[in-house]
Amino acid sequence: MSSSLPVDPVFHLVLEAPGRAPSPALPSRLTRLFTALAQADPDHPVEEIEDQIWMLWSSHEDRVAEETLAAAVEAIASGELHKAKPLLDHLVATHPDWAEAWNKRATVAYIEKRDADSLLDIAQTLRLEPRHFGAISGFGNVCLRHGHLNEARAAFQIALTFNPHMEELRDMLENLSPHNLMLH
Repeated sequence: MSSSLPVDPVFHLVLEAPGRAPSPALPSRLTRLFTALAQADPDHPVEEIEDQIWMLWSSHEDRVAEETLAAAVEAIASGELHKAKPLLDHLVATHPDWAEAWNKRATVAYIEKRDADSLLDIAQTLRLEPRHFGAISGFGNVCLRHGHLNEARAAFQIALTFNPHMEELRDMLENLSPHNLMLH
């Protein structure tokens, strides 16, 4: 367990996320999509709603920026993190108000086990888009890796308030319940 890992400031952002307003720069359509996603049985398929949210998060008025993010995502998917990192560094420098650029850079840092860097980027993602269930669950995964089980549990529960349809998080929460931990 790393005591120098800056968990606390990000944990506060995670805990405050349900009560914080998203950046006004984000499309207002996201609010309607989150309202639909929060329903137990939404009118549209959950996957479709999630895809629309991710599409809006990944879209940008600057077409070149959008293409750069797409290239970074492709590089991450093919395991070419050395290609993704400079693209994402450029995006957060030129578009510091774009939550998804920060989130993808946090993902690269997490994969590379640079967890302190990942946490800093997750924090910036959540300052811009407190509903970012991907970033919140990413925070939970960093906490898990470092044995911060209470913080991980809280993060997964909060991510589920924004997207109650993430079954893998429900499974992780079940495995993290104090009762199950005592059985192992």
